[in-house]
Order: sequence, then C-alpha cells, then structure tokens
Amino acid sequence: METIVLGVEPRVIKKKNAEKLRKNGIVPGVIYHKGEETIAISVNELALRKLVHSAESHIIDLQFPDGKIKRSFIKDVQFHPVTDRIIHTDFQLFSAEEIIELEVPVAVSGESAGVEKGGKLLIILHALTIKGKPEDMPDHLVVDVTALEIGHSIHVKEIPLDAYTGLQIMDDPDTPVITVLASKKEAEATPEAAVATAS
Repeated sequence: METIVLGVEPRVIKKKNAEKLRKNGIVPGVIYHKGEETIAISVNELALRKLVHSAESHIIDLQFPDGKIKRSFIKDVQFHPVTDRIIHTDFQLFSAEEIIELEVPVAVSGESAGVEKGGKLLIILHALTIKGKPEDMPDHLVVDVTALEIGHSIHVKEIPLDAYTGLQIMDDPDTPVITVLASKKEAEATPEAAVATAS
C-alpha cells in the first residue's frame, strides 16, 4: 500500500474557528490513538479531497510544521449534506504490528457475462472494511466478474482473499457487492427479470 505525506497543522478547538477554517479551504480534523490524547488539527481541503476520493486506499504520514510525522489512516470523513464538501475528518494512528480496520476500495476485473448479454454492471459496495496488519493491506480489492450473469450478484462471502495474507473482511457476509441488472429493454421483454431479486 502506498504511503502519502499530508501536511497538517495543530488547531484550537472552537466552533467559530472551525467555520473560519472551512471558509478558507481548510478542513478541521482530529488525530487519535487508543490510550493517547486526541490531537486537533487542520488540513488543506484540496489535498484531503484527493485522498478521500482516490480509487485506492493509502497509509498517510501526517507531517506537522516542525517536521514531526505521525503515521495514520483516514478513519472517518464527514461531508456537508448540501455541498458535499468535506467538513471534518478523523485520522487514526497505528503501530506496525497493530491490527487495524481499513476501508479498501473495490476494483472490478474482467468483462461480465451478463454485460456481454446486454446487462448493466452495478457496484453496490465501493469499499469493504478489511481487518489486518497495515503492511498486509492492499491498495484495492480486485473482484473478478467474468462469470457474473444478469440477475446475479457477488456477495461479501464470495470474495476470495487467497492472494492476501492474514486479512479478514468485516462486512456482512451476505451483503451483495456487485450485481448485473437487466437492461431496460430486456426487462420490458422479460418482466420477470425486472422483479427478480439478485441471487
């Protein structure tokens, strides 16, 4: 997994200060680690947005003005309900041997059999929560959809982790991750396809 350096600055926790920061393109946030005092910080919104909306997960080295670096990952992000701008973020620190839970993006591999027949591929879960050591975390989880037919889904429990060491998916095993829907034209031709539940 790639490590990204992100500049941060300490901040004073006050509501008015947070609002002022946001107006200037700065996002308030916190850094925490079990057993340690929470640190209030601020980070450039544009730099943070690139990480949040990336197709891959990252380890983040938070760099303070004095040069000190704290290794972390993004634990939580809050968005404005109207503008969808990032308004707050939580970073969690970790040690090399610590077991963490990290959201890892899902990447699709192959051409679905259902898509070749006119269906539409739909990614339901764009990221999965993975538990394991930081050094074992992948940038993304590759899911092969080659055999996926129209009206069928790939569930969490069907995603193999053979290529990854010591990792566990924490999401509900029965949750569908990717499905292939019938096209509108095909659904009209075969009404039962439109109401069939993904299996």
